[in-house]
Amino acid sequence: MKKNVLFGLVAGVALMAGVSSASAQNAAEGEKVFRQCKACHSLEAGKKGVGPSLNGLVGRKSGSVEGFAYSPAMQNANITWDAENLAKYAADPKGFVAGNKMAFAGIKKEEDLKNLVAYLLEAAK
Repeated sequence: MKKNVLFGLVAGVALMAGVSSASAQNAAEGEKVFRQCKACHSLEAGKKGVGPSLNGLVGRKSGSVEGFAYSPAMQNANITWDAENLAKYAADPKGFVAGNKMAFAGIKKEEDLKNLVAYLLEAAK
């Protein structure tokens, strides 16, 4: 994905996150997109799988879930998970944090990405 397209997408996600009625509508669709993530991640506190639990993700530092074996890249990324960083990571995990262990290629459809981030902002607080 070209940088200018990604930055435009991130700006749209950040704007959308500030609009409650749009976020609620998009969050419902984002829950459907999240089904792809459920193969490895849970929203239940303490329930890890191939990936860490996403419970409490919003506002958390990268690589900080106790007891999960993160890659050194994720441990040292020093990212705080907010709308902007979630969108960048979900769109291109390997490009945003080079060397991380997540095998998922990323969410390629712009609308799906916006909806997923809206959902995570509500469900992964």
